Amino acid sequence: MSERSTFRLNGREVVYEGDPLARLLDVLREAQGLTGTKEGCGEGECGSCSVLLEGAVVCSCLVPVLQVDGREVLTIEGLASDGAHGALGEVLVREGGVQCGACTPGVVVTLRALLERDPAPSRAAVREALAGNLCRCTGYEGILRAVAALVGGEESA
Repeated sequence: MSERSTFRLNGREVVYEGDPLARLLDVLREAQGLTGTKEGCGEGECGSCSVLLEGAVVCSCLVPVLQVDGREVLTIEGLASDGAHGALGEVLVREGGVQCGACTPGVVVTLRALLERDPAPSRAAVREALAGNLCRCTGYEGILRAVAALVGGEESA
């Protein structure tokens, strides 16, 4: 069974012809060559495959491509190309919020969505936003420090 899905991917229109139940994760990585979105668990538990769908964080391993037809998808590559991710990436590195890198794209996507909703989130809000992103290396403290540094104070994140 092959169908056509058209959607906006990182600001450009994309046409995908294939299995409408193919995971968005696979379409991004295999059909579009966007390997920044990582596969971790394949079950929506780890957040490594997080992307923004119409501005909402979703696990792309759980989304069939037919559900993005006519919609906007933003990946880590899209964030990198729009320049907004630069400061966040730099502060994550500086504050020790990045180690092996497996979770980093999902964390960055999630933090970007949070910071767009709340430019000065509390530490509790950051922790809540990151609840769907598993990081086995950092212990999260570096990530929390990075957000606090980015938004301007310990009292925030």
